[in-house]
Amino acid sequence: MTEQDDYLRTGSRNFRLTADVTALMLKGAGYAALFCFAIFLIGWVFVFVAGLLPEDSKLAPDPTPTSSLVSPEARSLA
Repeated sequence: MTEQDDYLRTGSRNFRLTADVTALMLKGAGYAALFCFAIFLIGWVFVFVAGLLPEDSKLAPDPTPTSSLVSPEARSLA
């Protein structure tokens, strides 16, 4: 019986290419995870700052009431 100690198949010709591709994919996945975590963290910062605002500011009417008006052209199209 022959001994098979090369479990990772490092002796084959394609091992270096496979290792490089795997390392690059893991590096890209790490960058994507870091980007998603940064977006998640920014969202939580907004939630934290919103929690610091007084309750009256959350229930107050819109300070620019003209921003929610519908133009006459849009009414005729609908």
